[in-house]
Amino acid sequence: MNQTPPLRSFNLRRSVLSVPAINLRALEKSHSLDCDAVILDLEDSVAPEKKAEARENLRRFFAGPPLEGKERIIRINSLSSEFGAVDLDLVTALLPDAVLLPKVDDPRDVTDISDLLADADVPEELRIWAMIETPRGVLNVGAIAETGRTPTSRLDCLVVGLNDLRKETGVLPQPGRSFLVPWLMQVILAVKAYGLDALDSVFNDFRDAEGFEVECGQGRAMGFAGKMLIHPAQIAAANRHFGPSADEIAEAQAIISAFADPTAEGLNVINADGRMIERLHLVQAEALVHKARLISARKPA
Repeated sequence: MNQTPPLRSFNLRRSVLSVPAINLRALEKSHSLDCDAVILDLEDSVAPEKKAEARENLRRFFAGPPLEGKERIIRINSLSSEFGAVDLDLVTALLPDAVLLPKVDDPRDVTDISDLLADADVPEELRIWAMIETPRGVLNVGAIAETGRTPTSRLDCLVVGLNDLRKETGVLPQPGRSFLVPWLMQVILAVKAYGLDALDSVFNDFRDAEGFEVECGQGRAMGFAGKMLIHPAQIAAANRHFGPSADEIAEAQAIISAFADPTAEGLNVINADGRMIERLHLVQAEALVHKARLISARKPA
C-alpha cells in the first residue's frame, strides 16, 4: 500500500547561512541578516583546539536575544569523534530548531540520534537535518530519507555537501556540475518521496556573483528548497532564486481563481486560456502562494 508523506509545517529555507561557532562577531551579525536560517557550525569550520570555546560561544549566543524569523540549526561533530557526544549534550541543553548531522552514511546515523534525543526527553519539535556528503550517503539516500516517513520522525531536511563528496570521489569542480547532477537528483527524488526538504551545496567563491547566480538557478530548477551559504553576500541572490517570482505568483493566483469558478466545481481538469490545468496544479499553486505570503510577512532584517 502506498504511504503518503506526512504533513509537516512549512519553513522558508531559501538561504541557509553557515556561521562558524568560534566567530562571535559573525554570530552577532546573524541577527541583522535577511537569511531564512542559520547553521551554527561546530564541525568543519572549528579547529579541534577551539571546539570547547565554540560551544561556550553558543551558550552565550542562545542566552541572548532570539533570531527573529530564522531557524537556528547546530551542526555537531560526528558521534564517532571525541567531540560528538558533548556537542549533542549542548544541543539538548540549548534546544535549537534542529541539529545537523555531518556525513550521514546510513539510516542508523539518523535513528541513533533520534533515539538519544528521545532518551533525553528533548521535545519532538527539535528536528534532525542530515548532511549527504559521502559516496555511501548518496547510495543510501533513499533509505536515509525514508526514516522521515512517519509524522513523529524528527528528520526534516537533507543538506548536500559537495566539497567532501568531490574529495572522496575525485570529481573536479566544473561549471554546471554535470558529473554531479545524477547524484543531486537522487537526493531530490528521495526527499520528494518522503516529504522532506533538500538544500543545495555551498558555492565556495563568494566573490563570483555570476557563477553563484547560475548555480542558484540550476538548484532551483532541480527542485532544491534553498541553498547552504558561506557568506552574507550570497543571501540576496539565494532569496531571489529560491523564492517565487512575480510572474509565478500571478500564474498561481490565476490557477486558484480558475478552480474557484463555479463552473469548475467537481472537475479535475479545466481549460484555462487554452491550457489544460489539473487539480495537482492547484495544489502546487496554493503552496506557492502560501510561500509568497510567508516571505511577505517576514520582518525585514
